[in-house]
Amino acid sequence: MQALAPVQTKDREIFMDVLRGFAILGIFIANLGSGFSWYSESTHATGPYLLPELDHKMSFLHHMFIEGKFYSIFSLLFGWGIALQFKRADAKGINAVPTVRRRLFFMLLLGAVHLLIWPGDIVFFYALLGFILIPLRKFSNKTLLITGVILVLSPMLLYWAKMTWPVLNYPAELMIKTGIKVDSAIMKIQSEEELMKIMKQGTWFDQLKMNISGFFWRYNYLFFVSRVPKVLGMFLIGYVIGRSDFYKNILQYKKLLYWVIGIGLIVGLPANFYLARYITYFNNDYFSLKTKGLYQTILYALGVVPLAMAYVGLFMLSFQTAVGKKILSVLAPVGKMAFSNYIMQSLIGNFVFLGAGLGYMGQVGPVYYTLLGIGVFIIQIILSSIWLKYFNYGPLEWLWRSATYKKWQPMLKKLS
Repeated sequence: MQALAPVQTKDREIFMDVLRGFAILGIFIANLGSGFSWYSESTHATGPYLLPELDHKMSFLHHMFIEGKFYSIFSLLFGWGIALQFKRADAKGINAVPTVRRRLFFMLLLGAVHLLIWPGDIVFFYALLGFILIPLRKFSNKTLLITGVILVLSPMLLYWAKMTWPVLNYPAELMIKTGIKVDSAIMKIQSEEELMKIMKQGTWFDQLKMNISGFFWRYNYLFFVSRVPKVLGMFLIGYVIGRSDFYKNILQYKKLLYWVIGIGLIVGLPANFYLARYITYFNNDYFSLKTKGLYQTILYALGVVPLAMAYVGLFMLSFQTAVGKKILSVLAPVGKMAFSNYIMQSLIGNFVFLGAGLGYMGQVGPVYYTLLGIGVFIIQIILSSIWLKYFNYGPLEWLWRSATYKKWQPMLKKLS
C-alpha cells in the first residue's frame, strides 16, 4: 500500500510559513507578558526596565492588538495544515488517518516534554484537540464553518452557565486542587509566597519539578476560559480554508476576503478596545464569575477572532503584491521552523526571567519585554535563514517528521 510522504520544500505553501512566522512573534510577546516576565502593575515595583506610564499604555495595546489574536491565527493554521495533509492523501488515493494520528501522537509527546520546560505550552493542547478534528473533517464545509463559528462564540453561553450553575466550573476547580496536591507532594509548597520564592531563587531542577504541577495550573486556566471550544472552532474554520483551496483561489474569493477584513476591523477594533479596558480594570471580576466578567467574555468573543481574521486577510492581500510578497517572505524561515523557534523562545524566556537564569522576573515591563521579543525574533529570522540554507528542516521538525513517517528524513540539503 502506498504511504503518505512528507511534503517537499518545493511544494510547501510559503504563505502559510509567513503567517506562521507572524503568529510566532505575537505568541512570544503575549507569553512574555503572561508567562515569563510576571509583570504586574499592582506591585508598584521600580527598576530600570519598568516605565510605569509607558508600560501601562503598552499593556493596554497588547490586550487590544495581541492577546488572543495570535494563538487564534496559529489555531487556524493548524486546521489548515491538517486539511492539506488529507487533500494530498486523497489525491493519491491514500488513507491519511494513521499518519495524521501518528503525527498528533508524537506532537503530544513533544508537547509533554515542553510542558516540563514551560507549563504555558500549547503543543500538547493542540495535539489533544487534533484527535477530535480527525472525525469532524467528514462534515461538509458549510457544517464545519457554522460549527466553528458557534464554538468560537460559545464561551459567552458557557460563562453565563458557570455563573448560574457554579458546578459547571468543576473541571477547572479539579485542576487547581490537583495542582495544589502535586505542589505539596513534590515541592512542599504551601503558599503562593513559597512558589514565588522558588521561581526567584530555585535551581533549574526545582523549576523542572515545579512544572509537573504546572500542567494542572495551566489546564485549570484553559478550562476556565473555555479555550477548548475557541481553539477547536478555529481548527474547523482553518480546515475549511485548507480543504476549499481558499488561498489558492483568492482572486475568486476576493470580495469575501474584503468582507472578512472589513467586519474584522469594524467589529473587532472597538470590541478589543473595550476588552482591553475590562482586562485592565475589571479582570478580577472575570475570574470571580461576576457580571463584568460576562461582559468581558462577550467582548472577547466578538473582538478577538474577527480581528485575527482581519490580520490574516490583510496578509493574504499583501502577499499577492510583488512588494508585499518580498517583504513578508522574510518571516517564512521562522514559520518553517515554527516548532523549534517556539521551544527556543521558551528556553530564552526561562533563562532571562527565572532565578536560575538572569532572574529578571517582575523587573521588566511591557515596553522592554516587547523590545526583547522583537529582538529575539529578528535573531530567529537570521538563524532560521542560515539554518535552512544547509538543512531541510529545523531540528525538532526533523525529529517530528522522522517519527511521524517512521523513517529518518534527509536532514542535509544537497548543495549544488
